Amino acid sequence: MRDFARSDDAAVQKQLDRLGALSIPDGRLGLETIAALLARLGNPHRRLPPVFHVAGTNGKGSTCAFLRAMLEAQDLRVHVTTSPHLVRYNERIRVAGQLIEDDRLAELLAQVLDAGEDLSPSFFEVTIAAAFTEFARVPADACVVEVGLGGRFDATNVLAPDVLAACGIAALGIDHERFLLAPEDGVPEDPLSRIAFEKMGIAKPNVPVSALAPPSAEAGATMLRLATDRKLDLRVEGFDWAYRTDGDTMRVTAAGTELVLPLPTLPGRHQLANAALASAMILSQDRITNSPEAMAEGIRKAIWPARLQRMRSGELAGKREVWLDGGHNCDAGKVLAQHFRGRHLHLVIGMLEAKDPQAITGPLEGCLESKTIVPVPGHDWHAANRFGPDAKAASDLTEAIAALPDDGLPVLIAGSLYLAGEALRLNGELPD
Repeated sequence: MRDFARSDDAAVQKQLDRLGALSIPDGRLGLETIAALLARLGNPHRRLPPVFHVAGTNGKGSTCAFLRAMLEAQDLRVHVTTSPHLVRYNERIRVAGQLIEDDRLAELLAQVLDAGEDLSPSFFEVTIAAAFTEFARVPADACVVEVGLGGRFDATNVLAPDVLAACGIAALGIDHERFLLAPEDGVPEDPLSRIAFEKMGIAKPNVPVSALAPPSAEAGATMLRLATDRKLDLRVEGFDWAYRTDGDTMRVTAAGTELVLPLPTLPGRHQLANAALASAMILSQDRITNSPEAMAEGIRKAIWPARLQRMRSGELAGKREVWLDGGHNCDAGKVLAQHFRGRHLHLVIGMLEAKDPQAITGPLEGCLESKTIVPVPGHDWHAANRFGPDAKAASDLTEAIAALPDDGLPVLIAGSLYLAGEALRLNGELPD
């Protein structure tokens, strides 16, 4: 499957066409290619401002959004790289607070693609090399870097201890099984332990790594064993740091400090954990100063599109209550079920062929008034018959929404971040 990237700028699209033609040789794992590419670019990853590096199955992007908002509330200039993009490739590279401009993006991608032409890098390796090149060129106070997939072999894992301020591991669960659970000697056999093993790959000696509570005793034991063997500064929620709600506030205790912070404005109770993890990461390190007041403001102002997002009135949503979520695994389905508990809704869903079609519909089954299945643009996707006999098919999101009865029930568009990006584009809500 190739990542989907389009641009209205001809110069950018020329480079995105080159980027989209890249593929990974079957079975290639490791950091050798990204390291070689970065070396040709002058090793920009060694010249970054202090980096907050975040891995996890669910919530790592939201954690990055909280980190960015907290740091910017301190009037700091912050570089950010996250993935995937929703509407425009530019969303992957935020330079000192602003999405990279088209003119510079075209130059940057051409530079990186030319440098690595004989290395056969992947789409994501080129993206990370481009981001790090720009982050080293433009002055800033901090970087926030989201892991793309896994951790141990992710292209972002070239970051060395001397540039890292703190690492974070968000909620763990089963996802990307083809890559993260592939048979390999010397790794845990238990699936959740293997996921923990892969995510812990970003942890480095002498760098604090804060983690949300592991999902099982086996996964927790794996994390502790790795920390002991590799002499890592691992700080686990429930043992080394904690958070709890207290009325309309949240108390986070970490690194000998207790802070009283506001509840997140991002919808969903799971965002409490993500905001708390971002807070614990900041408290754990001494490279960047972030006041409690700035952290509180960041929690209130953080924005993370397509994660339980209430869409505005627009060409796609009309005046209906339409929610958008890019979650695509069982844990994401459980979060959605918790958010909509007690309500009936119409589900419009598109899922990549590699995903479990019941991951979202299963947890939501008790509150679904209807299921409409749509394609995921640019990708292989599950047809309607994979979602049960009561599922209907539509050719696209516009047709799916238009066919729903005007009964006042909310609509949820879910199943894929790529589908979420299409929804935002059709509704005129471009992430900025």
